[in-house]
Amino acid sequence: MPPRDGAATTARPTGHGHDFHCYEPATGHGLRHNPMQAIIAPRPIGWISSASAAGVNNLAPYSFFNMFRATPPLIGFSSGGRKDSLRNVEETGRFVWNLATRSLATAMNLSSAVVPHEVDEFVLAGLTPMPSSFGSPPCVAESPVSFDCVLTQIVDLQDRHGQPSGSHLVIGEAVHVRIARSLIADGVYDTLASDPILRGGGTADYFHLTPDGHFRMERPD
Repeated sequence: MPPRDGAATTARPTGHGHDFHCYEPATGHGLRHNPMQAIIAPRPIGWISSASAAGVNNLAPYSFFNMFRATPPLIGFSSGGRKDSLRNVEETGRFVWNLATRSLATAMNLSSAVVPHEVDEFVLAGLTPMPSSFGSPPCVAESPVSFDCVLTQIVDLQDRHGQPSGSHLVIGEAVHVRIARSLIADGVYDTLASDPILRGGGTADYFHLTPDGHFRMERPD
């Protein structure tokens, strides 16, 4: 398929035999779907519950999410535009991350619907709000793991020219953690048993872990 804007090119095979599709993101990738969202994947899902200062609950999944430090535990999600989660965290300084699992995939997807601010996604997705250590915002009772987080900073992301990107990175410190005891074996959290779902590429691709995909590799001394 030819590049849409003529920006992408094909590089000759290297000594490793790769035939590269090359492009500059600023001028277009020339493909049917942005490959960046498929290359940096699968990604953990930031299933974020928050509440407005007036007490209206919100629940939304973010595919641009990760943990940035273990001690103190700092996690963050990127909001494309000023969505309800961002505004709620600005108002209250608190949010909860909930683990999205395979059994909760449909509910997670329902909570991604674009709805008016006053709509409670817990109700929309048929989920149970359970008081967090803060009381509000609540966590998802059906989720086996959740972190109660206190806002540490909001970074307005910029491009290389210092211009606003339109996205905002919300970072919080996890101050209270809930883990279902069934996921702890001999003092070690069992990632595979939790069956987390991960965001892939394309418009609707998700993944989950399987025993065949598990391997161990100790770090060199």
